Amino acid sequence: MTIKLGCIADDFTGATDLANNLVRAGMRTVQTIGTPGEPLRDDADAVVVALKTRTLPPDEAIAQSLAALQWLRAQGAEQIYFKYCSTFDSTPQGNIGPVTDALMTNLDTVFTIATPAFPDNKRTVFKGYLFAGDVLLNESGMQHHPLTPMTDPNLVRVLAAQTSRRVGLIDYSVVARGTAAIRERIQELMSQGIEIAIVDAVTNDDLLALGPALQGMPLVTAGSGVAIGLPGNWGLAATGSAGVVRAQGLQAVVAGSCSAATNAQVAAFIESGRPALALDPMKLAAGEDVAG
Repeated sequence: MTIKLGCIADDFTGATDLANNLVRAGMRTVQTIGTPGEPLRDDADAVVVALKTRTLPPDEAIAQSLAALQWLRAQGAEQIYFKYCSTFDSTPQGNIGPVTDALMTNLDTVFTIATPAFPDNKRTVFKGYLFAGDVLLNESGMQHHPLTPMTDPNLVRVLAAQTSRRVGLIDYSVVARGTAAIRERIQELMSQGIEIAIVDAVTNDDLLALGPALQGMPLVTAGSGVAIGLPGNWGLAATGSAGVVRAQGLQAVVAGSCSAATNAQVAAFIESGRPALALDPMKLAAGEDVAG
């Protein structure tokens, strides 16, 4: 049994976003928690391996990502997709750059793209700058992230600080002209020695134009958004639905993020009259009881 697209995600929630987009775009998709210890048994077009590598030391993130890559290649994956957050959040040391470097070396490829653009979640890239909603990333609250503060919205600069490879840009003036123009720009950048290119995208149409230009590229690195443009490369059509099964019985929503968006969602949940319980992880770690 072989798969078309093998995906390595740096966290679980992002892996779920990616799997959702792939299913909606027409791919039968399996998501795993960690790298499986046995061959794939399900009939699938894509597999998303969910890791937890975003804030690990770079050497650990690389080791786990390469293990996932080895397993995905053993399942016959034709293309590898390294998925990170649509806020591109990382430290100057990584792990987006170091993991991308390691995957490129292992796959013996000299070029890939990078874009966290996810317009459905109001993450867009223009002239290489990442926007969250209507503001630059460093004005969105992400500048205060406790682990991966993002103080520079210029993705070319951010990524260049994490890799020794040359980083370039495929800007909106190219993307707006469509797939052929993107392919031409990729060849131009490669001739200049550029190895990783940030790609602008402000709408889903931009991502759909980008998708065909990535056909046959050994490695794609991106947020979840680029996934909507890839299944067509294998002749697969969008279904328009993720086919999510509704939960039955008792239900709970667990929110572990401190981002401004998550805090707003939690506030809206509480304001709607639903019950909520705040947990202090430091107190739980210290063994203190939590009132029911």
